[in-house]
Amino acid sequence: MLRAGIVGLPNVGKSTLFNALVANAKAQAANFPFCTIEPNVGVVAVPDERLTMLAKLSKSEQIVPTRIEFVDIAGLVKGASKNEGLGNQFLSHIRQVDALVQVVRCFDDENIIHVAGSVDPVRDIEIINLELGLSDLAQIERRMDRTRKLARSSKEGQLEMAALEKLAAALNEGQQARQVSLTAEETEVIQQLELLTSKPIIYAANVSEDDLATGNEWVEKVREIASVENAKVVIISAQVESELVDLPEEERADFLASLGVEEGGLKSLIAATYQLLGLRTFLTTGPKETRAWTIREGMLAPQAAGVIHTDFERGFIRAETVAYQDLVSTGSMNAAKEKGLIRSEGKEYVVQEGDVMLFRFNV
Repeated sequence: MLRAGIVGLPNVGKSTLFNALVANAKAQAANFPFCTIEPNVGVVAVPDERLTMLAKLSKSEQIVPTRIEFVDIAGLVKGASKNEGLGNQFLSHIRQVDALVQVVRCFDDENIIHVAGSVDPVRDIEIINLELGLSDLAQIERRMDRTRKLARSSKEGQLEMAALEKLAAALNEGQQARQVSLTAEETEVIQQLELLTSKPIIYAANVSEDDLATGNEWVEKVREIASVENAKVVIISAQVESELVDLPEEERADFLASLGVEEGGLKSLIAATYQLLGLRTFLTTGPKETRAWTIREGMLAPQAAGVIHTDFERGFIRAETVAYQDLVSTGSMNAAKEKGLIRSEGKEYVVQEGDVMLFRFNV
């Protein structure tokens, strides 16, 4: 399951966004710093309208979407690495996530306190990235102490030490681990450190509802930073998201349209995360269930089958495959087959986004 960690300064809208994304979450959202104490974890279904259509065609008993887990930790402040505020004691809770969502305040509201006294997304991003970097640096230095002895007697130790020294030098200069050029071997050997600044990052620019469709000057500054880091930017409004939760499903589209946008923050965040991580979705459908499966871009058919069950990959014979649009346009598997749209794909087939697949395998 895909996991994303939510970070940011206090009072930037982190917990309000978390509550909205995870409707049954218990995170407290209040107008004072450090209102999130324990890390909050929530799992949400990834919205995918294709599942509903396929379920109708197959008369499926149930729909099973793929899922994403959000982890919301207490807000960081300048000096967290030196135990300012609540310190960085909760960063360990997000070391195992796939990507980070850094919520950045891009709205002005005199009724909501800013921990630094003013709205400045560039400063806020620098603070968070610095604190994440200092946490990583401390981890690297501890690892270097243990690796020095090993480096005297083994090539593996020398390889790891070289990678650690590169990372330490970069972090000391204020760079992020993801900006450091490492060989494939070096990347593999330091993977166990789960460095925070090595993770792909999405900047969630939190704006007022008036700026949701167009953004504002603060959002443009966030985009400038993201372009240098090869990061993604998503414009969200935590307040709008919290209002969406209370609306019936049929009214949400009209509400978003009235604000000049087509989709809510959850869809935007997930789409950005999938793009950043190079993820794809394939689908299976039948009378029992219609289901979405998440895979890495470039996965071959047997590997995709293995996501469902390891036996499927071991005994893979072929995959009967049809593009989602072709199946919907013909109206049924039989009709798609009659028109020659269902393909028999072998072990070298690269699974495409939206493929509807049925795997044949030996037990």
